[in-house]
Amino acid sequence: MHLFRFLPVLKDLKYADSHEWVKVEGNSATIGITDHAQDHLGDVVYVELPEVGAAVKQGESFGAVESVKATSDVNSPVSGKVVEVNEELSGSPAKVNSSPYEDGWIIKVEMKDAGELRNLMDSEEYSKFCEEEDSKH
Repeated sequence: MHLFRFLPVLKDLKYADSHEWVKVEGNSATIGITDHAQDHLGDVVYVELPEVGAAVKQGESFGAVESVKATSDVNSPVSGKVVEVNEELSGSPAKVNSSPYEDGWIIKVEMKDAGELRNLMDSEEYSKFCEEEDSKH
């Protein structure tokens, strides 16, 4: 019998099925990986960040998170232009583990099309998605 540890999912965020979250304020989107993702990755040792000004597309990789277990691509939940990267992750990549929704954010993007948010899950849908995914393992 498996005992699952359900991790926090924040209500005001949108989620991609590749386990990234996005917090939207106007046309600005802050992006990171979910608590579920960091838990599966284990201790993060390196975060590959894009350049400010780089274009990102919904569902496409913009960087990577390297942990003691694996390297995982990070996909953008929305399309747009990178306006800020979390430079603190260069020296403190473990913030992705300790604070995935706050200090461990990865990039901020100026969104091109807010309509893309309709393709993402809300907190309830994402929680259910994680439960179903975990039950397959």
